[in-house]
Order: sequence, then C-alpha cells, then structure tokens
Amino acid sequence: MSRISVRGFAVASATAVTTVGAVVGVATGNAAQATSDDNFEAAAADSTLLADIPAGAQAQVQVASLAEQADVQAAAADATVRKAAEEQARFKAAEDAEAKKKAADEKAEQEKKEKERAEREAREKAEAERASRDAVRDASSFSAQGSYTVSEVKAMARQMIPASQFQCFSNIVDHESTWNYRAQNPSSGAYGLVQALPGSKMASAGADWQTNPATQIKWGLSYMNGRYGSPCGAWSFWQANRWY
Repeated sequence: MSRISVRGFAVASATAVTTVGAVVGVATGNAAQATSDDNFEAAAADSTLLADIPAGAQAQVQVASLAEQADVQAAAADATVRKAAEEQARFKAAEDAEAKKKAADEKAEQEKKEKERAEREAREKAEAERASRDAVRDASSFSAQGSYTVSEVKAMARQMIPASQFQCFSNIVDHESTWNYRAQNPSSGAYGLVQALPGSKMASAGADWQTNPATQIKWGLSYMNGRYGSPCGAWSFWQANRWY
C-alpha cells in the first residue's frame, strides 16, 4: 500500500478525480467527504495526504489519464497530417495550373510565330511575282515581223510570262494550238495561240491580234490572270475540265 496526495489526481481528469474521491471516502471512513465536491476540492487545495490507496486503483487512474492523453495526441497528429496533405494538394494543383498555363502560352507563341512566318513568306512570294511581272517585256517592245517560228514565239512568251507561270502557260498553249499563232478552229472560230473565242476578243490587246504572237500572248496572260488568278490556276482548271 502507498500514499498519494489529492492534488496529483486533480490534474489527471474529471473521471480520475471522482474515482480518487470515492476511494478516499472509503479509506477514511468519511461518507460525507466521499460525496462532497466542495470538501474534496478544499482538501485537494490544502494538499492533504490521503490514506493508503490500493495500487490497482492507482494504476486504473493512471491508465485512464494516459489513454486520454494518447487520444488527444492522436487527434492532433491526424489533424497535422490532414493539414499537410491539404497543403500538398493545393501546392500540386497550383503547380499543375502553372505548368498548363506555361504550355498554353508556349503553344500560342509558337502558333503566332508560324502565322507570322507564313504571312511573311506569302508577302515575299507576292512581291517576287510582282517584281517578275514588272520585269517582263510588254508586247509593244517586240518589233513586228511577217512571220514567226515556234521557237521565236516561245522565246517571246518566256520574256512576257513570269518565270514561275511560264510552264503552266506553255502547257495550255501546247494543247490549244501547239504554238501556232494562226491556228483557227473551223467549227467554233476560236483563234490564235490561246484559242480566244471569238478571236476578235484579242483586239483589246492590239489591233494586230491576228498576226502578232506578242499581242496574243499579252491577251492570253491577261485573260488567265483575270479569270483564274494566274496561268497555273488556268492550267489546273484545264486539267479538270479539258477547257478553260
């Protein structure tokens, strides 16, 4: 048997205090003290020594107190873990959002650069074609001749048609007249290198449309540019329809 003060049990728990109070009442034989909280608390304040308490009862009180402390500590640990997990989740979400934003910004910047490059290339191509057209010779710069060979007519066309469009123009003329500037379709009346229908349309390019290949080339180029955008546009249409 051992002795224990009431003050030691008062700090353990309400349950422990009640238990000790009951034990003290039995040990001292004072029933009123066992049931009186006021007297019990006064005794505790005075640090009155208690009678001998069985070791088993002391152990029970101590176990109850430790269990309560363990529950509090476990709850605090759980709360700490939950808070850490929530903080980590928030951090990960913010990190993912930042990564997505960065990827979207990089993609937008890349698309912008590609668009600018495409626009620049289109401008450069248009400027090159315009410069090429400006550099070609006009029909009036050729001296009139009584007749022209196929080679001479092709040479004239090369000087009048932009280099990037010459092959398309040549393909159409190959099929329409085989480079015969006097070719005439007996059934339709189409005339010349590009088989204008009627041939008199070419008078808008020059009064000598019947005898001057340069005049016919000038008119044919203007027609293809106006209706199809270019000789190559006209050639694409011709391939699909066998006429233009």
